[in-house]
Amino acid sequence: MSIQVRDITKTFGAFTALRDVTLEVPPGDLLALLGPSGSGKTTLLRIISGLEVPDSGQVLVHGEDVTDQPLRDRRVGFVFQHYALFRHMTVFENVAFGLRVRPRAERPSKAEIRERVMRLLQLVQLEQLTHRYPSQLSGGQRQRVALARALAVEPKILLLDEPFGALDAKVRKELRTWLRRLHDEIHVTSVFVTHDQEEALEVADRVVIMNEGRIEQVGSPEEVYHHPKTPFVYNFLGNVNLFHSRVENGKAYLGNTLIEVPKTGIHDSREAKVFIRPHLLNIERSQNGRTAFGARILHLNPAGPMVKVELETEWGDNILVELSQDRYRTLGLRKEEYVYVSPKEFQVYAEDYSI
Repeated sequence: MSIQVRDITKTFGAFTALRDVTLEVPPGDLLALLGPSGSGKTTLLRIISGLEVPDSGQVLVHGEDVTDQPLRDRRVGFVFQHYALFRHMTVFENVAFGLRVRPRAERPSKAEIRERVMRLLQLVQLEQLTHRYPSQLSGGQRQRVALARALAVEPKILLLDEPFGALDAKVRKELRTWLRRLHDEIHVTSVFVTHDQEEALEVADRVVIMNEGRIEQVGSPEEVYHHPKTPFVYNFLGNVNLFHSRVENGKAYLGNTLIEVPKTGIHDSREAKVFIRPHLLNIERSQNGRTAFGARILHLNPAGPMVKVELETEWGDNILVELSQDRYRTLGLRKEEYVYVSPKEFQVYAEDYSI
């Protein structure tokens, strides 16, 4: 089932949560709504579900206008951040609930309900826990029960609001890998809200970056990460070093160091911002080439797959560089040492211009 959102605006008193938002989710896609708190992502999800009504605009599911339909008529599966399981019901009863409360004419038989529930519990790898209560489950297990319950009613679309936000980092990482595999099996058109950049980039087919009630960019994880359209997208997706610069004769200044900026469309002497991710900066012991600038090492953190090096540039700004363990061992860096830093890749933005 496809989802189309057309020109949606939603206000809460004086606060505008969504501003003329238009979005299309193709059938079978797993789409992430990603953005900081207050960006409008949860409001958009709730409008798609029918839990909120827009001030203006339309929501279409598979071409049908459902803008004025209540939640119960939309065949939507909704998974909340805090599970919302019935504490007095077993795992089996929680998953079966949506089927048992259907009108008698639409309600499956007891045998059909049992078969469907057990099939779903096998799918979410909880078939051995049918008689347990939510209080007897881990957070990850409770979230999988909530997902099975949402799928039991055979929804047209599946919506998840910060599905792993209440879990610790290790369980969250395991569950998002599991969710990606599950989606590849069931192919239900799904939309999930998250503020975790790594989660969105790892799990989703496409990512929607939201900011202040608007969509900044829509694309595959690779597109939004490697080809950000706006400074906000670049800055939001992972660590970044920001250099305040100016452009003259096709070159940008990093302190007193010039770097080539091909075909920027940025007029000379235009104030600009240069964004460089930490892993796209290199450290040398000598100044190899004119694009390297001097910096003093403030702190070294070798823990993890990448070594984090904090430095103070020759003009007084602090920056972060990430090196591979091999490169770090080859250089033999020490705290307080003076080294030279050069960019491998970068992005320049000035007002409406970017490269």
